[in-house]
Amino acid sequence: MPPTETPFTYDDVGATREKRCPPGFHPMDVRTIVGEGRHVFETASRAVLTFELHRAVGVGIATEADHAEPGVDVTVTLGGLVKAPCRVVWTIDEPRRAGWAYGTLTGHPESGEESFVVTMTGDGTVWLTVTAFSRPAKWYTRAGGPATRGLQHAYARRCGAVLRRLCEESGD
Repeated sequence: MPPTETPFTYDDVGATREKRCPPGFHPMDVRTIVGEGRHVFETASRAVLTFELHRAVGVGIATEADHAEPGVDVTVTLGGLVKAPCRVVWTIDEPRRAGWAYGTLTGHPESGEESFVVTMTGDGTVWLTVTAFSRPAKWYTRAGGPATRGLQHAYARRCGAVLRRLCEESGD
């Protein structure tokens, strides 16, 4: 079966767009201030949409695409040991909001969806919001229990901190 036909490991594909958490999944919503102004928003949006943020966080990103769009397959690798296959399920690229979400495919240690969205509020404040719902799909994520969810929250906070640093380094 070609990779683009591999089914998702959960049913409610796209639920992160509305910040919905399907029954039986654990929700996550982590919001981090990134900076202020149009330049910060554009820099942050570009970093999120091109996978630069993920690479800067220190995870491996294997994809044939140069930016996120629905249907793009992405394999996230952690420490060279864990491979987490995903597919982009939605993207958004608007004047004050940009980002994307991926859903898990067979082989991912979790089942669910995660989104990375940059927003600029009316006062010019730029935020990164990482929203997810997940449940264990492998024995080791089940065994990790609450610690696994703690690692997910730590990863989301790290994404915000790294994105802030990337924007600061860009000259604003």
